[in-house]
Amino acid sequence: MDERGFSFSRRSAQQGFTLIELMIVIAVIALMTAAVVLVIPDPRGRIRDDAERFAARARAAHDAAIVNARPVSVWVTVGGYGFDERIGGQWRALGDKLGVVQWKNGIKAVPAGLGGRDRVVFDPTGMADRPMTVELRREGQSMRVAVGINGAVRVGG
Repeated sequence: MDERGFSFSRRSAQQGFTLIELMIVIAVIALMTAAVVLVIPDPRGRIRDDAERFAARARAAHDAAIVNARPVSVWVTVGGYGFDERIGGQWRALGDKLGVVQWKNGIKAVPAGLGGRDRVVFDPTGMADRPMTVELRREGQSMRVAVGINGAVRVGG
């Protein structure tokens, strides 16, 4: 109290924070947490990465058909994909670098072929026997890989 009888109402350290101040701090923390959660990538990886990996291997099969001067096929099922080459009138699995691969991280393929299996064959000139489109899906996400009749492999949409 001062000499005129007035008391100053000062907030002391013992009074603490008001409810409004605490709510503002909690709201700021919630916004920062939401921003961090949105930035963290999916631990399974992007579906585009799996599509790019498949497309790169399909391009390698295309190149192998040209280099080895023999037909090479790429087959796709719901559970995976693989590569074969035509030797002595029979289809044989390609070696270690282009073996059978299982789809990972919850990805399922939707091949257009009958019986859940689709196949495209690259001839020794690199041309495909027909176009093929494979759609990869995971929890509402999808990505397409298309093989053109000219042997070009594209990823998109």
